[in-house]
Amino acid sequence: MVTVDHAPDILSPEFAADPYAAYRTLLQDSPLAWHDAMGSYIVSRYDDVARAFKDPAFTTDNYAWQLEPAHGRTILQMSGREHSVRRALVAPAFRGRELEQRFLPAIERNSRELIDRFRTTGSADLVGDFARHFPINVIVDMLGLDPSDHARFQVWYAAIIGFLGNLAQDPEVAAAGIRTREELAAYLIPVIRRRRREPGDDLLSTLCAAEVDGTSMSDEDVKAFCSLLLAAGGETTDKAIAGVFKNLLEHPEQLAEVRADRGLVANAFAETLRYSPPVHMIMRQPAEDIALSGGTVPAGSTVTCLIGAANRDPRRFAAPDTFDIHRADLPTDTAFSAAAHHLSFALGRHFCVGALLAKAEIDVGVNQLLDAMPDLRIADGHTPAEEGVFTRGPATLPVRFTPAAAVPGPRTEPGRP
Repeated sequence: MVTVDHAPDILSPEFAADPYAAYRTLLQDSPLAWHDAMGSYIVSRYDDVARAFKDPAFTTDNYAWQLEPAHGRTILQMSGREHSVRRALVAPAFRGRELEQRFLPAIERNSRELIDRFRTTGSADLVGDFARHFPINVIVDMLGLDPSDHARFQVWYAAIIGFLGNLAQDPEVAAAGIRTREELAAYLIPVIRRRRREPGDDLLSTLCAAEVDGTSMSDEDVKAFCSLLLAAGGETTDKAIAGVFKNLLEHPEQLAEVRADRGLVANAFAETLRYSPPVHMIMRQPAEDIALSGGTVPAGSTVTCLIGAANRDPRRFAAPDTFDIHRADLPTDTAFSAAAHHLSFALGRHFCVGALLAKAEIDVGVNQLLDAMPDLRIADGHTPAEEGVFTRGPATLPVRFTPAAAVPGPRTEPGRP
């Protein structure tokens, strides 16, 4: 293996401030580098990252220490028949008529309720007032849990994401993630047992009742999947909504196109997933020695796949550092499927099961926000900036707009209350 001493340090303040400059160096000079502090090989080129996602020789055994302490054992750690059966148990709820008929109303309602809080004010922080809360509220409602617990789940979500992104191994962050696993189990397990006795028309009841080839999910399986959904479903949509608006606001001519043709919302989302993905790195563990660009990674090692770099690999994308909703090398019709050209939902057997849920949330959220803010613009004096290393997105996005009229309540017939 070739190790380049001057490879950028992905735990450095310089990297946190601008990972894209580091990605260009890694892609060109250090496609395979060893990071001593993380104990991991760093892989950046598109073909290598795509292979790590699709090749069965790359396992997810690393999740035993990376995810399991916070979630319990999840579908991400499984392989073979165990994985295919578990995926068949959960996947139907996140696609097609099940998603559209049962859960789209919850998506639309939660988006509207958040926007109602600021639509007449003329100003908002699209992160703090909307994006951070929207997907968590949707997940809580999809599961059929108490809406008064939205804030509680927000705290648990933040702790789990902190644990997953704790590359520097801060002991307090690690302890908070482990504590959240215990608190979430204490909350969810009794609810899961009640749903088994008294099922409702909600996702939690669906998961409890699901059965494939005589296999069903245990209470712990359901709890672990809900924990995973909270983290993966929350973080991607949170960061993606903020990213879509940051990118469009920085390219006003493209914002105008999207506003005029709402069919381009999907293009803006797909290009945001490529250009500024919510998740910048995912780890894998090879079961055998594997040759990649720049050398060989040994069996049993940890490989950190830089999605943020691979999505800007000039070997794969033309003008990769340019945001372009009309990009010819990123077809939108496959962007939310396992045939996607970007790598932000991973590929292969562990392709994100919630990709279509994320698309539905983005479509609803972006359209409702555009309707509520007809002349949306960045607040004076603010320059949007991304934060984060493992996951990344705007920490704040203050905007101004001409207030729209308040949305009227349900109409009633004359003479009726």
